[in-house]
Amino acid sequence: MISPALPAACDKTPSRARAHDQRTAADESITAWALAARGGDSEAVENFVRALHGDVRHYVTFLSADPQAADDLAQDTFLRALSSMHRFEGRSSARTWLLSIARRAVIDSYRYNAARPRLSHTEDWQTAAERAQPRGLPGFDDGIALTELLDMLPNERREAFVLTQLLGLPYAEAAEVSGCPIGTVRSRVARARSSLMRSLRDAERAGPVGAAAWRAPAPAL
Repeated sequence: MISPALPAACDKTPSRARAHDQRTAADESITAWALAARGGDSEAVENFVRALHGDVRHYVTFLSADPQAADDLAQDTFLRALSSMHRFEGRSSARTWLLSIARRAVIDSYRYNAARPRLSHTEDWQTAAERAQPRGLPGFDDGIALTELLDMLPNERREAFVLTQLLGLPYAEAAEVSGCPIGTVRSRVARARSSLMRSLRDAERAGPVGAAAWRAPAPAL
């Protein structure tokens, strides 16, 4: 029996509160490392990259039109960030700042490749995305691939859901990354959750979502 439960942004349970506090503390440490890295602290640079590499790779994998290039996009993101670290002033968290850079890297890559033929193999894309997706989310433990369900969402809803529900960004920071009002992010997440719950109910009746539903996504510009 597949439960339709999804991560709830408004859940105020003690465990979620603890997770929020831990994320806040982690963000403070990461931001401190980013500020220290501005002065050439090599250990701070290493800590900064190690702490955020997973989030960046998850984000570009879900957002990119070519998830097979996720490692290259993640590397490009950090190269851009480190080269412009001197401009980071800590007005937002370093995580938010870096994901904004990652978004621009994906869009630049998409624009660069837009006029070129792309070879995308479903199996390769799904394998890369499956490696990147988190494990243990309620409702996704009976053969239902989260990446396949997310791929069915419109680009902007998928991005909002990934930023807030998978990467754990507050709505305000997700809005900053996406370049849209916070109310728009809330609406996109709500619609994404409704679509995912509907897909889970359909999958419960019909079986796992098939690979035939796959399509190559493009980031919302």
